[in-house]
Amino acid sequence: MMGATKRYASLPFSLPRWQKRLFMLSTDILLLPLAVWLSFCLRLGDWQPTLHDGVWMLLAAPLVTLPVFVALGLYRAVIRFISGHALMAVFYGVTLSTIMLSICGVIFDWDNIPRSVYPIYWGVAFLLIGGSRYVARRYYYALQKNTSQIKVAIYGAGQSGTQLAVTLENLPEYHVIAYVDDNPRLQKAIINGIHVHAREALPELIDTYDIQQVLLAMPSASAAQRNEILHYLEPLDVHVRTIPGLVDLVSGNQTISELRDIEIDDLLGRPPVLPNTTLLSACITHKAVMVTGAGGSIGSELCRQIIRLQPTCLVLFELSEFALYQIEQELIQLASHEPCSIPLIPVLGSVQDRQRVESILKQYHIQTLYHAAAYKHVPMVEHNPVEGIRNNVFGTWRTAEAAIAAGVEHFTLISTDKAVRPTNIMGASKRMAELVLQGLAQLPSKTTFGMVRFGNVLGSSGSVVPLFRKQIQAGGPVTVTHPDIIRYFMTIPEAAQLVIQAGAMATGGDVFLLDMGEPVRILDMAKRMIRLSGLEVRDEHSPYGDISIEFSGLRPGEKLYEELLIGSVSKATQHSRIFKAHEQAAAWPEFERVLNKLDTACQHYDLASIHRLLKQQVQGFKHSGMMPDNFIPTPTEQTNNYAACA
Repeated sequence: MMGATKRYASLPFSLPRWQKRLFMLSTDILLLPLAVWLSFCLRLGDWQPTLHDGVWMLLAAPLVTLPVFVALGLYRAVIRFISGHALMAVFYGVTLSTIMLSICGVIFDWDNIPRSVYPIYWGVAFLLIGGSRYVARRYYYALQKNTSQIKVAIYGAGQSGTQLAVTLENLPEYHVIAYVDDNPRLQKAIINGIHVHAREALPELIDTYDIQQVLLAMPSASAAQRNEILHYLEPLDVHVRTIPGLVDLVSGNQTISELRDIEIDDLLGRPPVLPNTTLLSACITHKAVMVTGAGGSIGSELCRQIIRLQPTCLVLFELSEFALYQIEQELIQLASHEPCSIPLIPVLGSVQDRQRVESILKQYHIQTLYHAAAYKHVPMVEHNPVEGIRNNVFGTWRTAEAAIAAGVEHFTLISTDKAVRPTNIMGASKRMAELVLQGLAQLPSKTTFGMVRFGNVLGSSGSVVPLFRKQIQAGGPVTVTHPDIIRYFMTIPEAAQLVIQAGAMATGGDVFLLDMGEPVRILDMAKRMIRLSGLEVRDEHSPYGDISIEFSGLRPGEKLYEELLIGSVSKATQHSRIFKAHEQAAAWPEFERVLNKLDTACQHYDLASIHRLLKQQVQGFKHSGMMPDNFIPTPTEQTNNYAACA
């Protein structure tokens, strides 16, 4: 019975568009004469006034006014989205109607109509016509309200918060209960009918009104402010979401209404350090630049930042056709907003093909090269060690040799903290890549080599954060490898920006370290993500919680913690978050012979020789993966082992 009643109540809003317009037109035909009659009642103080010539005014009102409304587009406005524009149309329409009726009164000599009737008619008609649409709009949203509606509080009662409230008012699935703001001057105010409360009132509001989501509407807040607010919200039984940041809003990439879940960089954010503009532009502005691995996480962000620094051209070198297409299309859009045209050259190729790399470097007269192409997923490289070494070690060697032959001025390798005392093939291969550049830097050439070593970047391919998010959305469990595992994190834009600045400081074979901030316990991060999703961690203290956390054990080659420094010495540079390491390097002639032996071992899939050479050359290498130190396979075992790992 209730369902049928609601269905009949909402029937006018389900009519075809032309029927809705006809309905509004018919309503106005009735309301305009009513406005004339009420204006006489109010003027004469009698609910049964004698109209005399007012009868003609009563008949003329809809004939004069409706064409004006049609011309102003009032009947094209959608009631549930009615805005100030529609109300202005009512204002102009009623004003013109009043003027035209008064002119008719003069022309047709309507006697016995007090002059004050006309302004009274204007006010009454405006209230009836505009008010009818407002009532219809409120009636529509009242019908939409149901138990499944999401009740929200908006944290931030500034311009962004009020814009968000207006946007959500047009979405029937949301119901804004309250604003929360830390500004004492806004507290206890009422904005668009919604009360502004202090932060301390939020727990009571959540309990009283069953608020399900808190929406952060503070795009210009600093990282420290957001982190402090999130720490307050985390224990509350509510899902926390946020609007895009100020940069995305100003650039037009996103709008106020594009709500998203709290990202881990919101939790780990730290105050940004202004870049050194001299270092940023030194190797890029007015220079030809190439990025290998341009479609990857770091490579693509390097390209985005390079485009803004006005190179003469940017070559995108990538093995994956799909990744190359994606980054090219994105950069075309980005470059369209730059003051001058920047040629983008997409190139398919492998960094292991020296001839291909060299020809591209020479063809486009590349002056600066950022080498981001690498296999970096630890378990994947553990299962494909030969391909990992070929790409990471020999890909770097061939690309560096091509750079020397082509006269490239600056060559910057994107390295990793896993290269320090590695326990996996990926980390060892990246340290070998560093040793390649340190060795080549000993030779006389025009090319200056530099390496930048840093830890995990948020949102990169293989990052644990997207995995946790998917697991939470699926209802759990969230899998953590070990309760004590810690990692350093940095946002991709921050890492790319620091890479560019560090590369500009290289003088030859330098290893730079990025300040990764405080280490993060992965278990704590998982718990925070669960709680900020409005859910409870299920454990021995809360057996009826929503999401459980399971420990899967360390993966092959994975360490509990990562380091950035092999030795014990590092020194400051021109940038407060970039340090220079003092790392030992092998003499190039000797190391070149080692590389040739490694190449031969890779050609024969000789895993035992590969392991032995890596252990000899990479300081602190302790392979804890699939192959023990004393494992020396027979030729048959070598083939079977590689097949199993590939």
